Amino acid sequence: MAPTETKILSDYLLVPAQLPAIISLQELTELFPRSLQSSPQIRNLYRDLQTQRNAVVDSVAAEIEAEAKRGKAMRRVMIKAKREEEAPENDDEAEIERLLFGSTSYSQTPKHNIGSILPDLEGAVSELESELQLLGEEEAALMSSIQQTVGSMSDLRYGRFANGQLRDQVLEGLASLRDTCKSKN
Repeated sequence: MAPTETKILSDYLLVPAQLPAIISLQELTELFPRSLQSSPQIRNLYRDLQTQRNAVVDSVAAEIEAEAKRGKAMRRVMIKAKREEEAPENDDEAEIERLLFGSTSYSQTPKHNIGSILPDLEGAVSELESELQLLGEEEAALMSSIQQTVGSMSDLRYGRFANGQLRDQVLEGLASLRDTCKSKN
């Protein structure tokens, strides 16, 4: 069986990313001067680095899972588009004839049952869930942007700027602009 996208990304990004795969405690200890190699702080430093690295690995694992879901949603969209493309175009004349004279075909259309509809419904549910997740992420990004803009506007209103020299820079720029305009006249 061919490896999945999740397996490939996990094997490539997660397995070699663990701190012991990069550097062991012994190797880290050897990087310090001999007088400090017996310090318990080195072990604490290694544990802290390991905790930070594990947080990064967990974040990457979550991104891999989200990417796999997006990939499934994209495949569903592509399959749906392909089906729509391959479906015969509705011929208005043929539809009117069928309505007036009945079906000219003697073949029966297959009846659907729970077993044939359930997978489609499950796929639609997962597609809607992934779309809802994407909308939630987009909403969070927009909300963050709006809050940042409002915060910047508040700073303008009350005269507080992150760059304390902004006022002087603006005045210098305006003076330079004024001098340029005077010299052209």
